[in-house]
Amino acid sequence: MEEAIADTKREKRIMHYSSSQKILLVGEGNFSFAACLAKEFGSAKNMVATSLDSKESVMVRYSNAAPSNLKELEDMGCLILHEVDVHTMRQHPFLVNQLFDRVVFNFPHAGFIFMENQMSQIKVASGFGGGILHSACEMLKESGEVHVTHKTSHPFSKWEIVKLAEEAGLYLVEEASFTRGDYPGYLNKRGSGKKCNRTFPVGQCSTYKFAKLPLLEFSFTPLYDHVNRK
Repeated sequence: MEEAIADTKREKRIMHYSSSQKILLVGEGNFSFAACLAKEFGSAKNMVATSLDSKESVMVRYSNAAPSNLKELEDMGCLILHEVDVHTMRQHPFLVNQLFDRVVFNFPHAGFIFMENQMSQIKVASGFGGGILHSACEMLKESGEVHVTHKTSHPFSKWEIVKLAEEAGLYLVEEASFTRGDYPGYLNKRGSGKKCNRTFPVGQCSTYKFAKLPLLEFSFTPLYDHVNRK
C-alpha cells in the first residue's frame, strides 16, 4: 500500500481525496463510496474499506450493487474488511499497526432505536459519534484528518459533532458543504432495519474535517487560542 501511494507523479483527486493518501473508509453500506473513489483514482491500493455487516449480510442487504462494487474494489487492490466495529477497529488484526491520512465515515448512525427527534435517540447517537471520533483519532498520522459527513439540520445538529470531536482530542479544520453528485455512483443507504437498502434525502449536510490537536496545545492551551492562531 505504501508503494502505491508514494507515486505522486500520477496523483488523481476527487474533492477532498487523493490517490496519494492512505484512506480508511468505515461504515460502508453497499461500498458505492469506496467504488467511486477507486474509479476516480484508477486504483484502490491506497484504500481500506470496512463494513459493520458480514460479507454475507452485505450481499443480501445490498444485492443490487454490493456484489459488483466489492468485485471491482478487489480487482483494483482495495483491502476489504467486514464485521469491523468502529469503536474497536484499532484492535483489528489488519488495522492494529496502521495509520492513515484520512479516516472517512459518511452519515454515521446508531440505528433506529427511538424516533430521530427524541432526546433518547440523540443521546444514543451522540455516544456513538463520540466513540467513532475517539477511535478514528488513534488511527491518524500526525498530519491526518477524520472526515465525517453529517446532516446539519435539526435534530441531527443536536449531536454537536464539533464538541464531540474536541472531547476526542480533535479540532475542526473545515466544514465543507456536501453534495452527493460530486461523487459519481455514490448512493447513501439507510443501513438499518427493513428499509436498509433505501437511500434517503441528504438535505443540508456537511463534511466535517477534523485534525489532531498537537499534544502540548491539547494539554495546556484552550481550544479557541489554537483555532485563532490558524
